[in-house]
Amino acid sequence: MPALPASDAADVPPEHALLVIDMKGYSQIPEMHMAPTRARLDDIVSTLFTQSGISDVSTPEDAVKDRGDGAIYVLHARHTARLVDPFLANLSRALEQHARTRLADEPKLMLRASVHVGPLEPPAHRGDAVNDACRLIDSEPAYQAMAAAADHGLPLAAVVSDPVFRRAVRAGRTPTLQPHHFLPATARVNGKPEFEETCWVFVPGLVTAVIKPYLSGKAVEPGQGDRTARQRDANFDAGPAERGTSVRLRGRASGNARLIQVGRDYIVGSDRTRPQEPSE
Repeated sequence: MPALPASDAADVPPEHALLVIDMKGYSQIPEMHMAPTRARLDDIVSTLFTQSGISDVSTPEDAVKDRGDGAIYVLHARHTARLVDPFLANLSRALEQHARTRLADEPKLMLRASVHVGPLEPPAHRGDAVNDACRLIDSEPAYQAMAAAADHGLPLAAVVSDPVFRRAVRAGRTPTLQPHHFLPATARVNGKPEFEETCWVFVPGLVTAVIKPYLSGKAVEPGQGDRTARQRDANFDAGPAERGTSVRLRGRASGNARLIQVGRDYIVGSDRTRPQEPSE
């Protein structure tokens, strides 16, 4: 049997799953609360990795740059589906629990999240996949979905890349989430005309019919959904026939996992233009 050729630039690097999170309104938090708030978020995410069945988390040296108000996690590709289900549901539930139990002066945690999968060059885990994961979380649909979540008192808005949707959701690897829980959109980032990708929006706790007006640019009266449009699944544990078209989350954080890397933008350069985030 002939020996395998040595690795070179033509080889496609191994794939990794990527999770990016970003806190809404972090820059408006009083400075004295910034470090404790980030530490609290890191603890929540680390705990939820274990709760969601995501183990063997390892730290890639110099994989990403500091995001400050968020984090980039690089995980084994086999965890791609778990990052969507149950992790996103568990994360939303944990954020809701934090909102109920936090101290009066402790900032509320509201997050945008993106999930992507793609090849990354070892050992530093560099590549377009990290760039795209960061652009997804800074895309127009991510901010629009966050607006929908905020208007309905929900703490999380997620954007899933098309490869993740096809391999995880459409392939049937997400036991409690079905394709109808996601809304297709085109991810674009202000100031980066070269980036335009299909993505799938998910706001735990909202049906896609409630989210759609935010993505289409139609005017939505803040709070209106609380009276007429907000819907939740009866139970994530219910069978398909019993389940509605939205979601209600269950789960309790437990266990431990290690933080991968904190960062603000993987892309080198000063062009970090993104849509203006609404004030808290």
